[in-house]
Amino acid sequence: MNRDYSPDILNCLANLSSDEVFTSPELANKMLDLLPQELFRSPKTRFLDPCAKSGVFLREIAKRLLAGLEAEIPDLQKRIDHIMTCQVFGIACTDLTAEMSRRTLYCSKLANGEYSVTTAFRDAQGNLRYDRCQHNWNAQGRCEYCGASKGEYLRTDARETYAYPFIHKSIKEIFHKDMQFDVIIGNPPYQMSDGGDTDERKRGGAVPLYHLFIQTAKKVKPKYLIMIVPSRWFAGGRGLDDFRDEMLHDNRLEKIVDYPISSECFPGVEIKGGVCYFKWNERYHGDCEVTTIRGDLTSTSVRPLLENGCDIFIRHNESISILRKVQSKQERTIDAIVSSQKPFGLRTFVQGKDDDFEGSVRLYANKHIGFFPRKEIESHKEWIDMYKVYTTMAYGAGEDYPHQILNIPILGEPNTCCTETYMVIGPVKTKQEAENIISYYKTRFFRFLVMLKKNTQHAPARVYQFVPLQDFSHPWTDEMLYKKYGLTEDEIAFIESMIRPME
Repeated sequence: MNRDYSPDILNCLANLSSDEVFTSPELANKMLDLLPQELFRSPKTRFLDPCAKSGVFLREIAKRLLAGLEAEIPDLQKRIDHIMTCQVFGIACTDLTAEMSRRTLYCSKLANGEYSVTTAFRDAQGNLRYDRCQHNWNAQGRCEYCGASKGEYLRTDARETYAYPFIHKSIKEIFHKDMQFDVIIGNPPYQMSDGGDTDERKRGGAVPLYHLFIQTAKKVKPKYLIMIVPSRWFAGGRGLDDFRDEMLHDNRLEKIVDYPISSECFPGVEIKGGVCYFKWNERYHGDCEVTTIRGDLTSTSVRPLLENGCDIFIRHNESISILRKVQSKQERTIDAIVSSQKPFGLRTFVQGKDDDFEGSVRLYANKHIGFFPRKEIESHKEWIDMYKVYTTMAYGAGEDYPHQILNIPILGEPNTCCTETYMVIGPVKTKQEAENIISYYKTRFFRFLVMLKKNTQHAPARVYQFVPLQDFSHPWTDEMLYKKYGLTEDEIAFIESMIRPME
């Protein structure tokens, strides 16, 4: 046993949740490596972590500055004092993380404490600020700044409000003076409860937050912005569509490093859709260097953030050539025959009766098959007596590849309907056509194209927008599709490494 081994405590922190994830020193340094290293040799460079949790970014920045400024400021204590007072700044997420971050950066929870590494501060917070904020409620009971629910986050002083200062106050209000930063870097909170749960229904609904930190950071006008966030913004989704468009049309986004499997970046943490960190460079204008890391495989390509005709970011570099071949045929896409949510107007909680009765139709419901009065069906009554394919609105299969991507489809015979647990593909006139749709649905090719737009468990009609419609007078196999679209052996191997067979 090595008795001299002293682990870095910042490698030993347990995450508060999958919404607020601590960054390891190793990951923080990978992000800092994206910056021009001469920034750490200048006594004028200012760094800000606007969402400090453990203080890891500020500590690693200070270590680099300590080495980089040695020639210019030889006296160690003067160098430390200069770095701490003039170059390294933080805004904590909560009172707890403020104390933790000061302990990390200053070696004391009080910046002016007896054990602080610097004697230059007069107040206890130093340059790592946290002052409790309140949400600003609108008439709808939502915070105007972050969208928090009043019912969920109107709290007494004894509990955290999670009104994060950086997105609720100006820099001048936080630091009591106007300030300009060269680099903003951090790992913001990802989401917060939307307050939609009740005693009867636990949805676990949440609204995203991380995009607000990125948008606010840009308004502060740094030279460089680096943040690590969930990759869900690649395809948009709840509260993220406008942000996605803003990011994908910003040619100052110089680099993206993407982890489709979040646990490869944050061990033990599963974040649906993976995570990524990026470098935004105020002076850069051009294509983006995209690096995807999956297991032992790393792929890097310099390419536009948006492919022609796409409104989302295609995350896997190997996917680009496949998508281009499919789109070159300019075929209609299958989302044209995929229903909207709630195809028959029936909510998820509708179960119907257990036994058939006169005037009823078979109902496919959430984990249940029942019977429901035909006369009470609200929408698409004309679909009831046609053949169709049912597929669940949501399907999650963990993070590891290859994925199944979609749930196993169900042949919807005449005299059937479904609740909003399911979507409808079709309808069609014959059983053979419906079975041929299912054969296509089950191919790896079909589900691979869905995967390009589906980065969470939810599968609304829009995730089918890359899947071309086929002639359903006959069944389909992967071999037929690979030949039709002229895929190479490497492209086929990539598809089959990502998508597992569906029996």
